[in-house]
Amino acid sequence: MKDLLSIEKSLTEDVELALNKQIAMEAGASASYLAMASWCMANGFDLAYEYFIKQSDEEREHMKKLFRYVNNMGGLAHSPQVGKVREDFDSLREVYEYMLSQEIAVTQAINNLVDFCMKHKDYSTVEYLNWFVKEQREEVFISRRALKLFDLMGQDGLGLYEIEKAVTQLKFKE
Repeated sequence: MKDLLSIEKSLTEDVELALNKQIAMEAGASASYLAMASWCMANGFDLAYEYFIKQSDEEREHMKKLFRYVNNMGGLAHSPQVGKVREDFDSLREVYEYMLSQEIAVTQAINNLVDFCMKHKDYSTVEYLNWFVKEQREEVFISRRALKLFDLMGQDGLGLYEIEKAVTQLKFKE
């Protein structure tokens, strides 16, 4: 019976563990975006609040996408525990700086996961992860562009409002 179970499972234990770590990272990113949204609402940045709520939802969807993949491949996805996330920022710009650092960290983790799966010759998972590689390319681009808006528009009241509006319109174009 044990041999039959291993046939039904398409992931090695190492790859399954690595994917579960990424699931936890995506959950942490979702929680971080919720904290950023809360800070924005408390400081009068209603548009940024909505933006970060949307970002939190996206990260949760990424987590669920990986969760389903692990289970579909015969593995066991774990419901991640999320630790303490940063909730305090000195400025809206600092929130966006933190967003960029978080997206860079997630991008590095995805790249490391792809590399890990390549080394383990799990090409099916590599192919699946290509969607995440593209998604992270877009997320880092948007995060960098959002930060550049602070230099272009300034950080006074009207500039911050214009930044809030502009960030919601940022798109990655290939």
